[in-house]
Amino acid sequence: MRRTRIELADGRELIYFDERDDAVRDQPDRRELPPPPAASQLRYDPLTDEWVAVAVHRQTRTFLPPADQCPLCPSRGDRLSEIPAPDYDVAVFENRFPSLSQHVAEEPAEITPFTPVRPGRGKCEVVCFTDDHNASFASLSPGRVRTVLDALADRTTALGELPGVEQIFPFENRGVEIGVTLHHPHGQIYAYPFVTPRTRTMLAAARRHFERTGGNLYADVLTTERAAGDRVVASNEHWTAYVPAAARWPFEVHVAPHRPVPDIPALDDAERDAFGPLYLDVLRRFDGLFDLPMPYIAAWHQAPVHVDRELGHLHLQLFSIRRAKDKLKYLAGSESGMGVFISDVAPERAAELLRTA
Repeated sequence: MRRTRIELADGRELIYFDERDDAVRDQPDRRELPPPPAASQLRYDPLTDEWVAVAVHRQTRTFLPPADQCPLCPSRGDRLSEIPAPDYDVAVFENRFPSLSQHVAEEPAEITPFTPVRPGRGKCEVVCFTDDHNASFASLSPGRVRTVLDALADRTTALGELPGVEQIFPFENRGVEIGVTLHHPHGQIYAYPFVTPRTRTMLAAARRHFERTGGNLYADVLTTERAAGDRVVASNEHWTAYVPAAARWPFEVHVAPHRPVPDIPALDDAERDAFGPLYLDVLRRFDGLFDLPMPYIAAWHQAPVHVDRELGHLHLQLFSIRRAKDKLKYLAGSESGMGVFISDVAPERAAELLRTA
């Protein structure tokens, strides 16, 4: 893989990850752009022990442009985009409308004595999987998935070296039902200046399990699921895809390596090669379930950068809000108000449907 770094017109970083060693990526960004916005503001919620990002500049971000104005397509002729090259394999660049960034202008003022405030220091990047606007992740080749995985490993390592960054979260949103604002196949990476609430909860459970048994909680759950088999969707030598026994979403699959590793950079070559064929199979089963493109979120759970890494176990959580061909799962009163999920599809039935899709 060839890695080429350039700067966009406003100073943001863009990196090409090419599958050809002879790829030339010296095209300049010919746009006139304003400077990047200042970092968002983080406000602490003392009632939940969580941080909330206030990023008002994101109100003006690009929203569902027509295909001929897509900012993630290559630049060709007079149509200039975020990617100056006329073609690319995988490209990663700093988000133009970031929730978190390194552009800290000044320390924010205190809101109340109970609400500490800090700059939204971190980084948000966009990962373009292909230059084909009409593709999807499921249509990628296993080789391209390996390139994406290598790019995520590269960025996880680099972002983890930034001052103050505590957690790296790669993810993909797909489908307007999920809330995407750009149709071009892409994902994102958030570098948070704190350990996220979901991860803190999972680490607390993992710590209690380790103190009781000396084992890794996720690894032990995975072993149990592989042995039971009724919720396993697909597997190979290095990975298993299964529906969690307490799945929150109508269709939810975890794709996990058999070897406990903290994050994507820790995967070896064999594990990276084996991920693509299995994950593509699962994605195609999602699309085949109702014979239409499935809206989904694909969320990589990685151990924090600095703490509790021995408690983590890398896995990809893939889930959809579609519960039937013509029905969506809405997060209504119980889910949104109290955080208690009510599942419409039994996990065993979901696994059975996906196996036969």
